[in-house]
Amino acid sequence: MKLAVIAVGSLKEKYYREACAEYLKRMTVMRPVEIVEIAEEPLKAEAVPALIGQTLSREGQRIVSRIRPDDLVVALSPAGKTMDSPAFSQAIDPASSPESKRMVFVIGSSHGLSPEVYVRSRWQLSFGPMTFPHQLARVMLLEQLYRGQMIAQGRLYHK
Repeated sequence: MKLAVIAVGSLKEKYYREACAEYLKRMTVMRPVEIVEIAEEPLKAEAVPALIGQTLSREGQRIVSRIRPDDLVVALSPAGKTMDSPAFSQAIDPASSPESKRMVFVIGSSHGLSPEVYVRSRWQLSFGPMTFPHQLARVMLLEQLYRGQMIAQGRLYHK
């Protein structure tokens, strides 16, 4: 099973780009990860909930258009399931979902994801109750994907 990350917005800061590039490079010899960036809709900071909902819907339509019918979709969400690294390693194991050709992790904008994306996802993943910038969430996800593959291969990885 291939791995992919669909993320709203691009990595603007050099340190986020470099961190992501490092984990992507490390995974090229294991299971490479495809990165798909979806343009973030412009939205004023003082936007009303209805406007935020419309914005999320437009972003969600673009996200869903990049998801294939046989993809196993995992949405990152504060309300999602938390797990330790060994459990995450098992969850991304291709044997856990042999019917899927690709496992796709979706990272939303600072306002989250649209209901359409949550409906399409099989489960939701959370990095805990703290709030993280979505750019940092991408780095954290790539690190966990790398760590999960190292665990699955029985290779040493620092704790």
